[in-house]
Amino acid sequence: MNGITLKQAEQAVAAAQQKARDLNLKMNIAVVDAGANLTAFARMDGAWLGSVDIAIKKAKTARYFDMPTGDLGQASQPGGSLFNIEVSNGGLITFPGGLPIKNAQGDIIGAIGVSGSTVENDHTVAEAGMQAVK
Repeated sequence: MNGITLKQAEQAVAAAQQKARDLNLKMNIAVVDAGANLTAFARMDGAWLGSVDIAIKKAKTARYFDMPTGDLGQASQPGGSLFNIEVSNGGLITFPGGLPIKNAQGDIIGAIGVSGSTVENDHTVAEAGMQAVK
């Protein structure tokens, strides 16, 4: 399996940063490779320190389960089939802001995680980064 390259990861971070600037947001942006290893990271000036870990965990969670973190969150609600999954794997994040990144063939090559605003904004900024990888 081919993983995300550093150049692609940097493109994702740059696109996410631009979207955050367009929305007047300060974000932490993490990109992991196919093995869920941190490949690129940016903490925009003034972004919350507490969101550094959240952004990285969102990216890892999206890669571990190859789905948007918000989708995993839906399945992990009380009574859901994956209730309490967030305590596995050293801690997961199960709310929006983490997305798998695919190559042109549709293979997952990494993931992006964004944190620093509302989960809706986190998702929007992550989506911009994901779309930048071609």
